[in-house]
Amino acid sequence: MKRAPAAPKAASSRPRHTGIDVDAATRLVLASLEDDKAEEILAIDIRGKSSFADMLVVASGRSARHVGALADHVMRKLKEAGLSDVRVEGMPQCDWVLVDGGDVVVHLFRPEVRAFYNIEKIWAAGPGPTPLVS
Repeated sequence: MKRAPAAPKAASSRPRHTGIDVDAATRLVLASLEDDKAEEILAIDIRGKSSFADMLVVASGRSARHVGALADHVMRKLKEAGLSDVRVEGMPQCDWVLVDGGDVVVHLFRPEVRAFYNIEKIWAAGPGPTPLVS
């Protein structure tokens, strides 16, 4: 039985989005969250630790409605900045909403859901998350 030739390997294991670099996208996300009064904002640099993203941003909203608005504004600003494929998960319930901007992934929680999952702890090995203090 003959095998099909292997497909050529891609340069990266995840797609790179054009139009904005990871640092500019992170600044844009952080500014949006600050403007919209998100709480306990953390930016976690995971370059070299993960293949799915370079930066994680974690923040809380005061209610499900606030979390949904935060996610909607972040998604719109990333698209306006030139990211073509921004994906959002969790909008119907808005307990935990994930905004996937490619190299920057944003996790938005209601406070009690964030406390339950405590995803910041997963990335605590090493220098740890950088709290954003206004």
